[in-house]
Amino acid sequence: MAIISDIQEEQSSPETKPSQAAAASSSSSKAATFTAKLDRSNPLGLVEKVLEFLAQESDFFKKETAEREVASIARALREKERKKEEEERKKKRRQAEEERKKKAEAEKKSSEEPKAEVKKEETVEEGKKEEESGLRFPNKGNGLDLEKYSWTQSLQEVNVVIPVPTGTKSRFVVCEIKKNHLKFGLKGQPPIIDGELFQAIKPDDCYWSIEDQSAVSILLTKHNQMEWWKSLVKGDPEIDTQKVEPEPSKLSDLDSETRQTVEKMMFDQRQKQMGLPTSEEMQKQEILKKFMSEHPEMDFSRAKIQ
Repeated sequence: MAIISDIQEEQSSPETKPSQAAAASSSSSKAATFTAKLDRSNPLGLVEKVLEFLAQESDFFKKETAEREVASIARALREKERKKEEEERKKKRRQAEEERKKKAEAEKKSSEEPKAEVKKEETVEEGKKEEESGLRFPNKGNGLDLEKYSWTQSLQEVNVVIPVPTGTKSRFVVCEIKKNHLKFGLKGQPPIIDGELFQAIKPDDCYWSIEDQSAVSILLTKHNQMEWWKSLVKGDPEIDTQKVEPEPSKLSDLDSETRQTVEKMMFDQRQKQMGLPTSEEMQKQEILKKFMSEHPEMDFSRAKIQ
């Protein structure tokens, strides 16, 4: 609650000389005081009393700029308070960020050992699955790295790389590319590759070249460009084509129809890996559901999707 004190003035006695009275009058104007108590539930009450006091005891509000000056003081105080609040928020954000970093470091440290153990178990599990199925995990090029050569593939092509002695010339190379057969070796030595290809190719669109005088690269163009090869030649170790991961950028090079087919194949592979129905199976399920809803009188309890 705001309380305004009485204005304290020195009363000049009858014996006071005129000069003393003038000094006293001047002194009394300087001695005018204002005291108040703040009611926090109504802070504007105090502001109003202060302004009333100024109006009564001074000519401040007779100035044309009085209102602007008061508003300017209010803005300055608000800006000061805003900066103070902003500093407080920044301080809290810094503290929260430090706490988050400490927590993340602690969690990372505590989870490193279990993760390493889980990864080791997963690797062992994958190895067991490969042994059981007889299929190998593909290399980064979706092919396989073998002892004497390696091969990679896209849906359109197969690339074979065979290391050869440094300085090997093309005249020493024996390479026969046929529709269903590939033979490669060096003159005077047993062939490195000699077998029936996993699928047919287009011989006219195939070629080989010597790379850096230390390896021979053979490019084979697939005849069927909708399927992944499990091996280069029949009888070689096979890869698990469900683990193939084609580069997304390659899909953009395909025409719309081929791209849709490839995306469907990739979707079906992921669904099979997760034990979920393929796109064709999902379509059959939808057809069955629609038929069941149209014929509620029929018993579908033994119905199976083939």
